[in-house]
Amino acid sequence: MATKKTSTSYDADAIQTLEGLEAVRKRPGMYIGGTGSDGLMHLVWELIDNAVDEASAGFADKVDLTLHRDKSIEVADNGRGIPVDLHSGRKVSALEVVFTELHAGGKFGGGAYSSSGGLHGVGASVVNALAAKLVAEVDRDGATHLLGFKERIAGQFTGSTFKAGHRLEKIKKISKNKTGTRVRFWPDFDIFDPAAVIDVEEICSRLTQACFLVPGMKVTVTDKRTDGMTEPFSFVSRGGLADLVEHLAVGEGVSQTISCGGIDYFTEKVPVDGKMTDVERECTVDIALRWVKGYDTEVVSFVNTIPTSQGGTHLAGFDKSLTRLINNVVLKDNRKLAKLVKENKHKATKDDVQEGLVAAVKVTFPEPQFRGQTKQELGTPAIEGIVSRVVYEQLKEWFEPGGGPRSHVKAIADKLAAAIQNRVASKQLLENKRKAASLGSTGMPEKLADCRVHGPDSELILVEGDSAAGPAKRGRDSETMAILPLRGKVVNAAKASQKQVLDNAEAKALFTSVGAGAGREFNIEEARYGRIVILCDADVDGSHIRCLLLTLIHKYMKPML
Repeated sequence: MATKKTSTSYDADAIQTLEGLEAVRKRPGMYIGGTGSDGLMHLVWELIDNAVDEASAGFADKVDLTLHRDKSIEVADNGRGIPVDLHSGRKVSALEVVFTELHAGGKFGGGAYSSSGGLHGVGASVVNALAAKLVAEVDRDGATHLLGFKERIAGQFTGSTFKAGHRLEKIKKISKNKTGTRVRFWPDFDIFDPAAVIDVEEICSRLTQACFLVPGMKVTVTDKRTDGMTEPFSFVSRGGLADLVEHLAVGEGVSQTISCGGIDYFTEKVPVDGKMTDVERECTVDIALRWVKGYDTEVVSFVNTIPTSQGGTHLAGFDKSLTRLINNVVLKDNRKLAKLVKENKHKATKDDVQEGLVAAVKVTFPEPQFRGQTKQELGTPAIEGIVSRVVYEQLKEWFEPGGGPRSHVKAIADKLAAAIQNRVASKQLLENKRKAASLGSTGMPEKLADCRVHGPDSELILVEGDSAAGPAKRGRDSETMAILPLRGKVVNAAKASQKQVLDNAEAKALFTSVGAGAGREFNIEEARYGRIVILCDADVDGSHIRCLLLTLIHKYMKPML
């Protein structure tokens, strides 16, 4: 039974208002998602995003990141440099304001950036809030300006001593043409999990992606930690998303890389001087894609320079529009699908269209809305329609006569038609299996000499024909050993289509015996045997059969290897 507590402490003083950086320290998960390795990496991303924004806006072409032995992280760029003059409203330098006040930065007024990766304008200040110590150097106006922070308080370091204050120290004179920003911070491990670590490989991967998004920008990562990389990592790309697609693509290409893009406008309501006002936004869409042989899909998306690993409205627009285009234009009246038209099974699904697809989708516009604080999923509703229109209109021109090379268009159409046929055939195989089970039949091949116990300790032995099956059956342990004789040479899975493989009697017998499906539907948890043993003659034919079986298993039952 619940009892009512009595308290005299719940009064006006009990209502706490968290202000400024203390709010970040009190609820770090609201700003960086957590205090483990992911949260620590988020601080690095905030500084990297600021540097990449300078390059994306055309003001920088170098971004350097250094991991120091004392667990500090430094990010530098040769952009314009954070302003160092007095902020009119705060009576301290703009540099101090950027690191001590939430929602202070060049990304709110619209003058410094037309679009940016740093969404909330809280990046630099959140880093300072969760740092035990931070030092910022700015090259600007003919001098290098220095400002330090200890436990979020501005001041200057002299050796190990710290003196609070608002004055910037000019540590040296430089050329008036030299500009840039360097930020070095020491994470506060009273906030972060002591086991939280920086993943340098993830940093290199993300900066490589950024280079594809900002052609001409050179990034360098230097790891000075005791167990760090032995050599600095550097990368620069002169291409755009097309180069990124080439970088991601694995295997032989079905088509050339297709690039498309466009600009459209939308209106959204935003608060201006306390009132909700309609503001027109410009959105730039850039897309590159190609198909390769194989089944894996690799689609990456970005908003401004931020990777959106969880997709969002831009990716939804791409997926829906591409599928609609393939059905309406590319596969319209396709002869290979004629038989399926009668059964109304000829329409491509999203999975069919994206089989072997490698694509990069980027949208650029100011003040994007994200779902969640970690900026991994775009939420701006209007972007879905914009991307959808650009994809359909631009790619329609490429696929129609007079657009892309006809041989490439045909190759894509053939691949997508095969994907539909394979899906329908796989579904039919599964339905047949379920039907056999519902009728009380084992559904197993007649020639299978099954074992009594199935599971991880059982094995399926494949032999050449009935003549080899006889001695194998007599010599086996029938408790855990099953024998499946194969007649003739198995289909070459490396060259045959999935439909041809599924129609092959010997391949079908193998898949049915194992009972775990085939291809994408293969589930090793459902396998009736723990091992497959290939028992062939020690001659040329036997060697050939072994190769064919291994190829079949590798392509359609890979987890068994």
